[in-house]
Amino acid sequence: DQVLHIVPETFQQVQHLQHLCSTLLLDLWKPLLPQDIWAGEELHIRVPAPLVKEVKDSLDRHIISYKVLIPDVQELVDQSMPRERSSHRQIPEGYVYTEYHPMEEIYQWMIQIQKSNSELVTQHYLGKTFENREMYYLQISQPSDKAKKIIWMDCGIHAREWISPAFCQWFVKEILQNYKSDPKISRFLQNLDLYVLPVLNIDGYMYSWKEERLWRKNRSSHGNGTCYGTDLNRNFNSSWGTIGVSYNCSSEIFCGPGPESEPETRAVAQFIEQKKSDILCYLTIHSYGQYILTPYGSTTEPPSNNEELMLVAKQAASALMGKYGTSYQVGPTSLILYNNSGSSRDWAHMIGIPFSYTFELRDKGTYGFLLPSDQIQPTCEETM
Repeated sequence: DQVLHIVPETFQQVQHLQHLCSTLLLDLWKPLLPQDIWAGEELHIRVPAPLVKEVKDSLDRHIISYKVLIPDVQELVDQSMPRERSSHRQIPEGYVYTEYHPMEEIYQWMIQIQKSNSELVTQHYLGKTFENREMYYLQISQPSDKAKKIIWMDCGIHAREWISPAFCQWFVKEILQNYKSDPKISRFLQNLDLYVLPVLNIDGYMYSWKEERLWRKNRSSHGNGTCYGTDLNRNFNSSWGTIGVSYNCSSEIFCGPGPESEPETRAVAQFIEQKKSDILCYLTIHSYGQYILTPYGSTTEPPSNNEELMLVAKQAASALMGKYGTSYQVGPTSLILYNNSGSSRDWAHMIGIPFSYTFELRDKGTYGFLLPSDQIQPTCEETM
């Protein structure tokens, strides 16, 4: 397979590309929907190996210029799989944060992290996935008499975005390694509790390791088992099903048969709903594109606290830039990216959580979802 980069110049070219994507079932990485292809806006599109020649010929015939962003998807997939694992030492010091880990190891890691930091970390049951796997989050909090606000962070709602769970794990490690010596972190923990869900879409994540590296959705079955998976980030109950979704269950952005139809969505939503008056900030970590996205995705109408939301996001983006010069674009999803409905970020803000953000981590498309593991460390360092 190859990933092509195209910037259509005319409306005719846009129409032809939309037609190609719809008829050949190509995997649009950016944007996600054919109707979001615009003249002058870049397009990243994965073309299955058997179709590469046909697609390129068709582009040439229509005089649409393209460049090959990723010449061999499989090669990158092979590289992002860690070397055959030598028996991993089951001690936290032996956990390598600079490679991607399969779910079994992340489960082990959670148990271990709680054991080695029992004064600070507790692991809590959140619910079950469609395939009946247990979902847990880690709570990091310093014992205290005063009521503290909560910062929630989830990773891995989309299976193929492997850098996301890698960041959640890095984040936990950094906090625990440094809270005693770093006054900023210790002050933070005196005032706030952290709740971290390292992998939200566990079934999908495992599937992306075992079967199909570029799988995005969960693994619920639809249409009598004719197709699988709901996009969990289109399944929350905020303007559900109105825009930027598909009702076709074989689509990457299938929003499910109804809002919160998926057990993973329900588990998160019920928990957040119950704690919402204490949650100050809802962070959901994705890739790729280097964006800090604010509500809303379904309307360009700004939220009431938009100025504050934007101010905080801009400060975060300039801090991110400080480390390695990585630039992040900040703004409401509907204005700077595309329209979507049923996202967890919009839902969290809608139920009254004041600060709600999506982080789209590295990169801008050179590797896309297949970010090499040697970028885990710099990505995590700058995002901290």
